[in-house]
Amino acid sequence: MSHDDAAGPSPLEPLAGGETPCPPPDLPRLAGIQQRLLKKLGDYQVYNFTTEQSYALNIFFDLAQEFTDVEDFYAVCVLIPKTLFGLDCNLHVLHGAEGELLRRSSSCMPTSIVAAKDVFFPLDPVHHEGRYFLPIKGNSELISQLPFSPPGGAIGILEIFPAEGLTDHDKLFFSRYANRIGFQLHNRFIAHKNLEHIAFIQSLVSDIGHNVIVPNMYFKLFYRRLEARIKLLGGVQTEITGQIEASRGVCDEAIPALERILKETSYIFNALMEQYKEIENHYLNTSLFLETLLRRSHFEAGRYVLEKKPCNFKSQIIDPQVQRFRPRFEERGIEIDTTLGGVPDREIEAVADIGLISQVYANLFSNAVKYAQQAVDGQGRPRKFLSYGWEVLHEYFGPGRDGLKFNVFNTGQRIPPDEAAKLFTEGYRGSNAKGEYGTGHGLYFIGEVVKMHGGVAGYEPTPIGNNFYFILPRDNTPVDLAETARV
Repeated sequence: MSHDDAAGPSPLEPLAGGETPCPPPDLPRLAGIQQRLLKKLGDYQVYNFTTEQSYALNIFFDLAQEFTDVEDFYAVCVLIPKTLFGLDCNLHVLHGAEGELLRRSSSCMPTSIVAAKDVFFPLDPVHHEGRYFLPIKGNSELISQLPFSPPGGAIGILEIFPAEGLTDHDKLFFSRYANRIGFQLHNRFIAHKNLEHIAFIQSLVSDIGHNVIVPNMYFKLFYRRLEARIKLLGGVQTEITGQIEASRGVCDEAIPALERILKETSYIFNALMEQYKEIENHYLNTSLFLETLLRRSHFEAGRYVLEKKPCNFKSQIIDPQVQRFRPRFEERGIEIDTTLGGVPDREIEAVADIGLISQVYANLFSNAVKYAQQAVDGQGRPRKFLSYGWEVLHEYFGPGRDGLKFNVFNTGQRIPPDEAAKLFTEGYRGSNAKGEYGTGHGLYFIGEVVKMHGGVAGYEPTPIGNNFYFILPRDNTPVDLAETARV
């Protein structure tokens, strides 16, 4: 059997026999990578590096992985030209948040890296005063992630001397060597920056818990005290009513004044109680979202971490969000009609992360506030309204696995199909978003949260508007609603 026969099929060819041990390959991508490999092979054939030069690149790569300390890495960079080629070398690098220029020299190795001043810093390879200077370029696509702004994309300078005996072939080698230094150096800068960010986030999470979450709990006590004082005013109303009844036939001339005081007191009591309920609802929602989105576990895991528990969807998730958004619906002239979305008057038993799914509803209701428009309903009436509800999808997730579909519908112009396909993409905003505040993150967030619950989120047009929905797996285990209502 020939060598070619033993080599096996090309990575771009299907296996014989119709076997499919893995998903079909992305042929255009593989072809592009293969073409790049062949191009690199051709480049190295043209470079025709000497054995020592090839060894130098390999040794650099190995030691760059071995030495994690940046001082050691800089020493490797300057000692390879010194040890293998007998050439002195200075490495000048931009460093730190301000891009301070530092120097590591092969001629004074006992000394650690020091600040460098008045360094010749060209942006192209050049001879200067008997030395050969090569700019060390970073990854152009990741320049913005550096803590400083490198001039012309150069994060340092490699200085080789004496340069009089360098051939064009030597200069080509050192340009490739400088490129490898730049790649390694750039990655180290970004890794160091990321470690600083992680340390800051860990500190920030502790600060949030100590300075935001815990103090926020005290507001609950303040609200309870405020509510108690408002209710004292209700007791005054009862006392005044008793005085009015006691005055009848005994001191009738006092009754008009007492009735006026009662009327004013009742107005103040009702207004305060109404405003108190609005403030309390806002506090409860804000607290829920703060404690949900700023969980320590999210930051430690680097992703959202679910805290799923049995819950009553209607009373614990949907109703609080409806109450929260009701004033905004009324302000925009949006009716709430629950006849189209399913069966919202019934209890909904499910297992979910209450805080994150509450945020899902908040985003859906917020979008309804912004984008609901007037439409003609089935009875020929022009209306602007919102509808919400839920329905069971039998065996949606497979045999014995029902799904719960939650709908939030609003009247308005239907979203074009080409835009609908992008709705749950991060940062995307449709053509109807002009003039409305938003970042294009809301629907993406919904999709991610629902996906973490093992469900799907989607959109469907209707004759008079748009329905956004999400479908969650239904836990068929019976739930004690009386117990979950207290969760």
